[in-house]
Amino acid sequence: MPTDRSIADVLQDVVRNLQEIVRAEVRLAKTELREEAVKAKPAGTLLGTGALFGLFAAFFFLLSAVYALTRVMPDWAAALTVAALTAVVAASTLAAGKKRLTQVHPVPEKTVASIKESVEWAKRQTR
Repeated sequence: MPTDRSIADVLQDVVRNLQEIVRAEVRLAKTELREEAVKAKPAGTLLGTGALFGLFAAFFFLLSAVYALTRVMPDWAAALTVAALTAVVAASTLAAGKKRLTQVHPVPEKTVASIKESVEWAKRQTR
């Protein structure tokens, strides 16, 4: 069955369809990222508050360790000992955190898969 559509009309339809697909992919990506941000906000608030109180607790624990050590060594040596131990703990936890951060992949997986499907569809349409 012959069609009355010219090649230019077909190409314009393909371009329009591709534009709509790209717009839909952008909307999907925005929605996906927004949903994840909404989920992450309360967790981030709790983590921030917990970290702040943990920081205060660590400070007072270290201060009490310095006071305890001043009973058996000079004040400067006690402070230096606690500072050195704190630096070792900080370095090891920073290294562990850096290692774990390399395992995070902040890519919207659904959007990437959908874009790949759209590209394949467009390739088939232009053949």
